[in-house]
Amino acid sequence: MNWDTVLPLLLFLVIIFFIGFWSAGRMGQANDFLQEYFLGSRELGGLILAMTMIATYGSASSFIGGPGAAYTQGLGWVLLSMSQVATGYFVLMILGKKFAIQARQYKAITLVDYLKGRYNSKAVVLLSAASILIFLFSAMTAQWVGGARLIESLTGLSYTSALFIFAVSVLIYVIIGGFRAVAVTDALQGIIMFVGTLIILIGTIYAGGGMSQIMSDLAAENPNLITPFGHDGTLTPQYVSSFWILVGVGVIGLPQVAVRAMSYKSAKSMHRALIIGTIVVAFMMFGMHLVGVMARPILPGIEVADSVMPMITMEVLPNWLAGIVLAAPMAAIMSTVDSLLLLVSSTVVKDVYLNYVQPKASHKKVKQMSFGVTAVVGIAVFAMALSPPDLLIWLNLFAFGGLEAAFIWPIVLGLYWSKGNKYGAITAIVLGAGSYGIIYQWWSDPFGMHPVVLPVCFSFLGYIVASLITRQRKRFMKG
Repeated sequence: MNWDTVLPLLLFLVIIFFIGFWSAGRMGQANDFLQEYFLGSRELGGLILAMTMIATYGSASSFIGGPGAAYTQGLGWVLLSMSQVATGYFVLMILGKKFAIQARQYKAITLVDYLKGRYNSKAVVLLSAASILIFLFSAMTAQWVGGARLIESLTGLSYTSALFIFAVSVLIYVIIGGFRAVAVTDALQGIIMFVGTLIILIGTIYAGGGMSQIMSDLAAENPNLITPFGHDGTLTPQYVSSFWILVGVGVIGLPQVAVRAMSYKSAKSMHRALIIGTIVVAFMMFGMHLVGVMARPILPGIEVADSVMPMITMEVLPNWLAGIVLAAPMAAIMSTVDSLLLLVSSTVVKDVYLNYVQPKASHKKVKQMSFGVTAVVGIAVFAMALSPPDLLIWLNLFAFGGLEAAFIWPIVLGLYWSKGNKYGAITAIVLGAGSYGIIYQWWSDPFGMHPVVLPVCFSFLGYIVASLITRQRKRFMKG
């Protein structure tokens, strides 16, 4: 085991646990346990809001899977990844103040809470909860795999041992600290991710002999690596453009990101988060994916693409600095995992248990359920991650697509179109999530695009048509 590299990571974990215990103390003083545990009492400032959105969205897919895909595909994947730059801008501008105001009016703590308040429908709540549970298990599995791969690369431990260490670390600080611990650690992790990206980018360019030398080496190996079309020409314009829906505009439909738009303190905080978030995401996405491409001539022949980032970091930086830099992908993974864990546990406890099973549950019972569900979900994901996929980015993007197809229109049209109703929302969720599952399985690139595009269109049409038809029918019956 390389202790020079491992020690900075251990120090990082100690700080994370300290924040968790500090947050647990705040939680003990809170008047409303659910508001504090799942939403940090809606007290996020601009910097923390920006960083928690970035850290939640910038996951194992961005820091492990993304550079791995770029290593395989070349500069075309860097171009594709830049569709993520406007993510925070889209989320906060489109949802913005109106979403936060309505969420407060409905006393919404979760996204499903908001949908329950907007549509007043048990079917919408249960379908939303089911969609979150199904697709977020895939997303969390991807993060667990990414964290384990990172620890495995650093320590030389077996994949299973690395997975166990990662899972226990995350579960402890999420269970004890709740949303405030997640948000504050996200801010710390976002800063680490930004600095880590800068250091590894400089180190890789230096190790490769400069940009011109690296580009010459890539062109000599395969000229397609320095084109926008990928190493085998599969990154067509329509496929790359479709990622503007999957990881650009469509991110509004991700519950773990949308819930951030109801947790800020003031309009000033939101505007500050817009600027900080856009700049930081642009730099990190570009830097990390470019490093993945530049690693190819420095470390040719890497077979497990998800190990590219740990390997190139260990190759081009001194051990102690590599440990600090590798805290960046660890930060990205942990910050996404903690958010998803809280989202799934809040869906079970707040949206299903308190609404339909035991509405008058005591404070103590709610607390026990929240901690217990978080632990059970973590253990279940650990079991799923024991058999990892070859490239975790596809598992993550599958989850993204399913959540977006289900939620984007019930959220956005529910916010801005007064004629939208529960029948439109039910149709959009069923049609969006259902068609996505079918298309993803049987038609992996419809018309050369990512499978998310058609389900998002079907969901939109379903919402509009079902809302108008049921509205007309009600009028007819009244007449």
